[in-house]
Amino acid sequence: MAEHNLLGKKGEEKAVEFLRKLGYEIVATNWLEQKFEIDIIAKDDQELVFVEVKTRATDFFGTPEEAVTPAKQNHLIEGADYYIQKHEIDLEARFDVIAIVLNKQNITINHFKSAFYL
Repeated sequence: MAEHNLLGKKGEEKAVEFLRKLGYEIVATNWLEQKFEIDIIAKDDQELVFVEVKTRATDFFGTPEEAVTPAKQNHLIEGADYYIQKHEIDLEARFDVIAIVLNKQNITINHFKSAFYL
């Protein structure tokens, strides 16, 4: 596995730990179906939360959250809609971004609740 893929996997693991500590119920990780992929699907009280995780070794070339472009947001919204319809879910949906800078010196986690909207 390429080093950037390993970093991304480690970041997603850290994001799951982070959300669990906040009391979120993890429904799925790395959900993949058809053309859609969602890093983390979780429940926070009565909301279904679709979480995009972006991990970088440094923010020298920009913060991880800046990589969640409008095109990526639209793709996540489409994927969430597909998931909700397929599973016949009747909960409010929310889109969060977890931005992680992870290197040998430290880890920084920024959680952006309701980072974007339908």
